[in-house]
Amino acid sequence: MPNSPVLEPTVPRNPSGRTVDLPFDLQDVRQAIPAFCFQSSLWRSLAYFFWDVFVITGLFILAAVIDAGWFYPIYWFAQGTMFWALFVIGHDCGHGSFSKYRRFNHFIGHLAHTFILVPYHGWRISHRTHHANTGNIDTDESWYPVPESKYDAMDWPEKLVRFYLLLFAYPLYLFKRSPGRKGSHFLPSSDLFRPSEKWDVLTSTALWGLMVVGLILFGIQFGFLSLLKFYLVPYFVFIVWLDLVTYLHHTETDIPWYRGKDWYFLKGALSTIDRDYGIFNPIHHNIGTHVAHHIFLSIPHYHLKTATEAIKPVLGEHYRVAKDPIWTSFIRSFWDCHFISDEGTKIYYQPIKRRT
Repeated sequence: MPNSPVLEPTVPRNPSGRTVDLPFDLQDVRQAIPAFCFQSSLWRSLAYFFWDVFVITGLFILAAVIDAGWFYPIYWFAQGTMFWALFVIGHDCGHGSFSKYRRFNHFIGHLAHTFILVPYHGWRISHRTHHANTGNIDTDESWYPVPESKYDAMDWPEKLVRFYLLLFAYPLYLFKRSPGRKGSHFLPSSDLFRPSEKWDVLTSTALWGLMVVGLILFGIQFGFLSLLKFYLVPYFVFIVWLDLVTYLHHTETDIPWYRGKDWYFLKGALSTIDRDYGIFNPIHHNIGTHVAHHIFLSIPHYHLKTATEAIKPVLGEHYRVAKDPIWTSFIRSFWDCHFISDEGTKIYYQPIKRRT
């Protein structure tokens, strides 16, 4: 039986109960989007999932057959990119936008995420926290800025990982979360989770452990070099993709962050930006089309472009889209987005160079 319709996060309001600093509210935005954009197709979603699995399998077979040094860099990049595409499928499962069948979403989500060493439920739940608190300095979960005083107090290993090795940070995030946050995506005792979610978290952790055992057995059977060539290098390419894209979703010099009563759901949801990844857009399921996704997370990825065009006239100047090439945007954010002021309720990133 289908589950009940997917609900958007509870939308907090400012004390007056009115979105006084935006010329539109959530209902205005929703009404601009064609109704079909909120409807998922099980068969269409499955087609994307099976296509990703097919390509991943085909690349593995091709690499094993060719088995030549010149081909492996091509394989590593292509396979790592497909691992990232598979992650996006699991991401949609976690949001309930894959289909209207909750248990089936979790089944496919586990298949997609366990293979790439992501604890499905643990990540799904923390990602729920991110979506419900986007743009809130105090409660957001992913790639939130640190206050200047916190930045100054961070020791050098923490700064190294957070600001200079950020494209390899995701595995550590799964175990340790982000600066200032406690807990782990693998332990139900983490404050990420409700008591009722204990067995979901343990299930995903157990499946993650089985995948690790499977990889170890593969290495024992075929040699560590084979494990490195066929899985581990593509896995780290996937990690780079994941960290790059999710970092750029919310990290830009003109994206505002909020504290206290100045934050509410819709304003926070607009603290993201759409980016164009060129030929990779269809490969990774248009995940760069991110503004509409943050406002209405139940929209399937294959309707996001239509929804985005529909909401642009409503959002006006509050809609952000990057015009620069991806690596230009990344380098600018890498150097200019380190910390925010300790004071204020609407704050922007400050670069280190301003203090020199």
